[in-house]
Amino acid sequence: MKIAFFSLRKFDELNICEEFSKKYGIEFVWTNEYPSEENLSIAKGCEAISIVPCKFDEDYVDKIKSIGVKYILARSIGYDHLPIKYIYENGLRVSAVNYPPDCVANYAIMLMLMTTRKINQIMLRANAQDYSLKGKMGIDLSDCTIGVIGTGHIGSTVIKHLSGFGCKILAYNIKEIDELKQYAQYTDLDTLYSKSDIITLHLASNSDTFHIINEDSIAKMKDGVILINTARGTLIDSKALIRNLKTGKISGAGLDVIENENGLYYYNKTCDIIDNDELSMLKSFPNVILTPHTAFYTETTVLNMIEKTFIALKYYGEGKQNPFEIRM
Repeated sequence: MKIAFFSLRKFDELNICEEFSKKYGIEFVWTNEYPSEENLSIAKGCEAISIVPCKFDEDYVDKIKSIGVKYILARSIGYDHLPIKYIYENGLRVSAVNYPPDCVANYAIMLMLMTTRKINQIMLRANAQDYSLKGKMGIDLSDCTIGVIGTGHIGSTVIKHLSGFGCKILAYNIKEIDELKQYAQYTDLDTLYSKSDIITLHLASNSDTFHIINEDSIAKMKDGVILINTARGTLIDSKALIRNLKTGKISGAGLDVIENENGLYYYNKTCDIIDNDELSMLKSFPNVILTPHTAFYTETTVLNMIEKTFIALKYYGEGKQNPFEIRM
């Protein structure tokens, strides 16, 4: 069995791959480049490829199928960058990974603390040696009502960790989790929108959740609401977000993800002209904190992502059910 790794980082992933290659008896080849028409051929002789979120269209599926690849192993929880239906129609299979939810949950709470205390503005002004107080007064997270949309593994962990701050927590999910009711009150979306000082998103990206935060939903929110997104950029309509930041309806945002980030985040774009108008606008707001999709990035998470990639192919080779496989 053999895997071709794309976008493999030599400085933090390669040694882990070498370790698990020996442990599971699976060979691998690798490139630090993202998949392209020119480099997909390195997967010849491999049963699987491993990729991170990137451009991967139907032409790429055709190419890897033609050289014998049978499995696409997404080195991420999300897989919205993949044409899933087309992949399965062509007889290939797809697997994603999961990892301990603490890293993203704690990052979301960090963004809440930073936005409520206006850390971006404080640091920008401190760098210019402006140590005055005017305009820097924040609000205490403990005094806020937090709305958590999505109570899967990460959203549930956010709720449990937030409970120690003493804030009121509202939650929305299609299926309610009884265990969480000691910490949070489940409610409908409209109530969550109207009552929350801070709204944090923890949903998968799909047709049902696309632009769940839009002009209509923002209109239902409190004046001065703060939005946090560590899930997927497509959950928020960027244009609606920008319009409402300008008016003050939204008083701040902490965004680890944005729309149209594929081909941008994880690349070194120093001195490049970036064709993303929404990114440029969001960077101009002192009340917006932007981080480049790094909420997941801890030692524990990277180790989990690599190991579960090898485990997925091991299960496939042994004919066992793969718990990480994406089902149609």
